[in-house]
Amino acid sequence: MKYKKLIAGLLLTLAGSAAHAEQIGSVDTVFKMIGPDHKIVVEAFDDPDVKNVTCYISRAKTGGIKGGLGLAEDTSDAAISCQQVGPIEVSDKIKKGKSEGEVVFQKRTSLVFKKLQVVRFYDAKRNALVYLTYSDKVVDGSPKNAISAVPIMPWKE
Repeated sequence: MKYKKLIAGLLLTLAGSAAHAEQIGSVDTVFKMIGPDHKIVVEAFDDPDVKNVTCYISRAKTGGIKGGLGLAEDTSDAAISCQQVGPIEVSDKIKKGKSEGEVVFQKRTSLVFKKLQVVRFYDAKRNALVYLTYSDKVVDGSPKNAISAVPIMPWKE
């Protein structure tokens, strides 16, 4: 019974309250005779706490038999680009730095222990939102990262 509760808790933690991505497209990078090819996948997600900011992530996805079964570990390679797509409203919580480094997106990149994350920072001096993507593991993360900044500008309709 304890194990069922532990597994349920782990699944809820993995689901989290972060945004969910929509796949925009992909390109094959390596042909695999059996199972899906290795790919670069492009996904989009909207910041769940800041209206009218959309981020695009490109990331490596491992194919082959293990990749097809969801058992492969994807590499830590990823890139991010975020844009203002309408009038931005930043909450006082974000402006006051109370949600500094908050995870706004997560994607599992191995069976259990590795995930790709996007965190948001607010640069008050430059009135900009900064998004950082990186990969981490329970024991050993990766220094590979990418960054995108969105200046908060007036929006003309």
